[in-house]
Amino acid sequence: MMSSQKVLHVAGWESCGFYSRCLSVLKSLSILFPTRLRVIQHAFPDRSSYRAWLLEDGFRSHFTDPRALEHTSSPFVWFGTGEDTTHPPSSDSIQSYLGGHDATLDWCRQFMAPCETVVNELQMVDDGHKPDHGYDYDLVVIGGGSGGMAAAKEAAALGARVACLDFVKPSPAGTTWGLGGTCVNVGCIPKKLFHAGSLLNEAILQDSPAFGVQIASEIHANEISTKVQWPVLRENIQNYIRSLNFKYRVRLREKDVTYLNKLGTFKDAHTIEAVDKKGRSSTITSSRFLIATGGRPTPLSCPGADLAISSDDIFFMEQSPGKTLCVGASYISLECAGFLAGIGLDVTVAVRSILLRGFDRECSDRVGKYMEDHSKVKFRRGVVPSKLQKQENGQIEVTFSDGSTDSYDTVLAAVGRTADTEKLGISPLGIKVNPKNQRILGKYEQTDCPNVYAVGDVLDDTPELTPVAIQAGIKLARRLFGGSKEPMDYVNVSTTVFTPIEYSCVGISEDDAISKYGEDNVEVYHSEFLPLEWSLSNARSHSSAFAKIVCEKAEPQRVLGIHYVGPNAGEVMQGYGVSMRQGLTYKQLTETVGIHPTCSEEIVTLNITKSSGEDAAAGGC
Repeated sequence: MMSSQKVLHVAGWESCGFYSRCLSVLKSLSILFPTRLRVIQHAFPDRSSYRAWLLEDGFRSHFTDPRALEHTSSPFVWFGTGEDTTHPPSSDSIQSYLGGHDATLDWCRQFMAPCETVVNELQMVDDGHKPDHGYDYDLVVIGGGSGGMAAAKEAAALGARVACLDFVKPSPAGTTWGLGGTCVNVGCIPKKLFHAGSLLNEAILQDSPAFGVQIASEIHANEISTKVQWPVLRENIQNYIRSLNFKYRVRLREKDVTYLNKLGTFKDAHTIEAVDKKGRSSTITSSRFLIATGGRPTPLSCPGADLAISSDDIFFMEQSPGKTLCVGASYISLECAGFLAGIGLDVTVAVRSILLRGFDRECSDRVGKYMEDHSKVKFRRGVVPSKLQKQENGQIEVTFSDGSTDSYDTVLAAVGRTADTEKLGISPLGIKVNPKNQRILGKYEQTDCPNVYAVGDVLDDTPELTPVAIQAGIKLARRLFGGSKEPMDYVNVSTTVFTPIEYSCVGISEDDAISKYGEDNVEVYHSEFLPLEWSLSNARSHSSAFAKIVCEKAEPQRVLGIHYVGPNAGEVMQGYGVSMRQGLTYKQLTETVGIHPTCSEEIVTLNITKSSGEDAAAGGC
């Protein structure tokens, strides 16, 4: 998501001080950031020849920007292609007008802070909203997940009259849940709590003896054994989630947001039909709408697919899933496989191709190896289920694409997610979706129907992450009702995969950096190390954590990505996310004094490059 190389053409006469100053600054930047900026100069011997080219020969007339058509001074700066280095320049080099001396220096300041959003580039289509619109509401939010509720509460706080519709359609297995969306009910929250339970179980079994902790069974039987009571764990987690469901309803009421447990379908751009769980229908009108319906798991496409459950169901199972097959190599599949194995279940993952597509390949492979070696998760690679069939003993026999078979108590499908847009009635409004995943296409959260907006997992080409949806919803509400011009910035968003060994990152992967900037322009610093908290445990003696940073090779070595595989990855990475948004460089990172002894300290002390060929294994302090 980093910007590609920009080409700036600078024209002026040689003795013009403004031209010389702009050219000097731009050339300095191009030396510092050769992969991001190229400067092509067009120097005229005197003022007369410059003005003749610009005005009389009509070069400026090739631009559509009205500012360019009125430009008479030196320099004249524009974005263009790198092919045209002729003098005088031809109109073939034109892409867009930048400006003169002041506009160019302003652009240079923004260029030096690449993570700051250029607010004046925000151009939203007028949606026709007026204070005296005459509709029931100023804003109706369809979807009661994280992004939808955040937008609803913020809009109401800014004085808007807001309603929030939330209706959970049952999963194919019949599972439903309360207010709060995927994250709270069937995503981040239950996943992290099950993950925490599995880590606790592993620590008792594998680490406690080395720390001198004696469990009762060890004292009497000279061995440690644990049994995770699934019904107890499940019920405690569900009780906590139900408390959150209640709090969310209270907070909506406190913010004067009307909560409606109804399913909304568009009738026109300002009207929806709302149907409650008893089938009773009503009509609601609004000046603006926000779609925040999120996504649902994509089902398997083989005979017997209805025998599989999804992440919408796993957290509600009353009894232990038993021997489980997780289908898919997504983070959802690996996270579920990880916590199920961590509480002592027999788990297999069916992988069609690679693990964690879209993440750093080296780090993803390390996650898989740890799960296989340490957590004893079995991987069936290069296969997918071709048939599921119920057996007399209650198990599900799975036939794989290579002809092999095995039987499982539970089959969990985690092969992707599809936006929940099919029955919204948005097509007649002219709202377009990505046919691959049904996610809505739009810019600045605005759809092709100007008064209808979208945030969260339902919006195409944005990270499917709860904090992203929340921030996007808040910023959109401020633009719609608070006079803000600040758009959501989707660049350099930190994220964590909560597998048995956690993986967190911010920025782009090593593979993407090489693809974008070229291998010769990328430097990678890396380290393999044993976390101190693992150092006494024989069970972890063959495991290691891993950290790497991906940088531009040219000074000042702007950091393109930070990756960490190890314990407490989310806690480690959050602060680095702040730094990345400020244009972090390798020098700034390594001049930061680390906190000792921590895993995060390893990131600020990285000094071994891949290109050196040196061993990445770190020594002691």
